[in-house]
Amino acid sequence: QVQLMESGGGLVQAGGSLRLSCVASGTILDINRMGWYRRAPGKQRELVASISSDGSTNLVDSAKGRFTISGDNAKKEVHLVMNSLKPEDTAVYYCNAWIAWKRDWRFYDFWGQGTQVTVTS
Repeated sequence: QVQLMESGGGLVQAGGSLRLSCVASGTILDINRMGWYRRAPGKQRELVASISSDGSTNLVDSAKGRFTISGDNAKKEVHLVMNSLKPEDTAVYYCNAWIAWKRDWRFYDFWGQGTQVTVTS
């Protein structure tokens, strides 16, 4: 079994900062990618940021210049530092990871339970 545990959400004023963290636990053979998605009220879930095992990162355009993703495969952690937050960043943020945990060594999709980020104007 694999679990993703998120922390760091909360309520912040526009212009403020938050740091989201996610730790994977369980029987983990390898991690290919970790990242963060978000779902705002009335909107579809979108990828915010991801980091691959080779260290390459991907950020949604609206987060570029404001958010930074970092990860440590050995510690099975991923972090998202969000600066200059805007009300439109308000959403439930979900940690996601592609993890090999069975002898077939295939990567499976795992999700955290989500953490609420609310940005007030």
